[in-house]
Amino acid sequence: FFFIGVNRPLPHDIQPLKKHRYAATMKFALAITAFFAFTEAFAPSLKVGRSTGLFGVADDLDIPCEDECAIQSYPNLPESVHPGVVTGQAMVDLLQHAKDNGYAIPAVNCVSSSGINACLEAARKNDAPIIVQFSSGGSQFYGGKGLDNSNYRAAISGAVSGAFHVRTMAEQYGVPVILHTDHCAKKLLPWIDGLISASERYFKDHGEPLFSSHMIDLSEEPLEENLDICKEYLERMSKVGLLLEMELGITGGEEDGVDNTDVAQEDLYSKPEEIWETYQVLSEVSPMFTVAAAFGNVHGVYKPGNVQLEPKILQRAQAYISDKLGDAAPESKLPVSFVFHGGSGSDVSDIQESIGYVVIK
Repeated sequence: FFFIGVNRPLPHDIQPLKKHRYAATMKFALAITAFFAFTEAFAPSLKVGRSTGLFGVADDLDIPCEDECAIQSYPNLPESVHPGVVTGQAMVDLLQHAKDNGYAIPAVNCVSSSGINACLEAARKNDAPIIVQFSSGGSQFYGGKGLDNSNYRAAISGAVSGAFHVRTMAEQYGVPVILHTDHCAKKLLPWIDGLISASERYFKDHGEPLFSSHMIDLSEEPLEENLDICKEYLERMSKVGLLLEMELGITGGEEDGVDNTDVAQEDLYSKPEEIWETYQVLSEVSPMFTVAAAFGNVHGVYKPGNVQLEPKILQRAQAYISDKLGDAAPESKLPVSFVFHGGSGSDVSDIQESIGYVVIK
């Protein structure tokens, strides 16, 4: 899970967040609800009256969206952002809105349809967008233990099945959702290949990808190889409007069977020069990428103080890259969109400071 707080209330009329209780066994629901209760204000209200807008899955399956769900856009979000899975320009507009207004969108790893529904319900009750994502192991679990996972067959089919569930239900809940996949190490690239192929086929029929974005985590590989492979994937993904999330440095701790608990401390912190090189290489292909830079992040739940975050690494990187860009730098001097992995156990002040340096997920 990502537990990311808001650095300041947005300049809109927004409703205070409320705490929502779910069963103790539904840890994913508790986690996402805890996120939404993390601060007194999160994101612009999504509530709006009925609209005559058309809906993709709802129309295809003749499952009409009614009442609060029958909306086409939101009054305090970009016009392109709509209920259901957002991809391409709508996703870019939503992330840019988060960047411009100083908030981050929570991303939750889901392994079941009930977990997905809990996230959608929490997002709807809090009038906020959300990111639903699948890991390789979670995707395999979603497909069922009885499926053979040779060539990642079960993981691919499980993630695709989950994607269609998200697409169907997100419209019914009336919330905008970014549909994402989590860490993909080099050995897992065939899994992502299968999912990108599914998005390419979906694109031919619907004019948008099945998923919104994918993460490729080659942080354990040499930087040059990391960038070469990410550039190659971004070239393919950008043709159908998929966003790439890449990782620099290593997130400590353990998640989904990947154990980095004994990683060298220096590998937990990215360098501004590495982030600048990444920005240069990927910007040549497309602006549709985010960077999961390492600034002491650790996966897992720890007592406050046990994780030593250094958010100012992000600030220094933004300043360094803005200086390199010169007149081409944005007016905000915040050119990079960052992702925060492993927020559990982090001090609230560190989380808020990180968002101030443009952590949007």
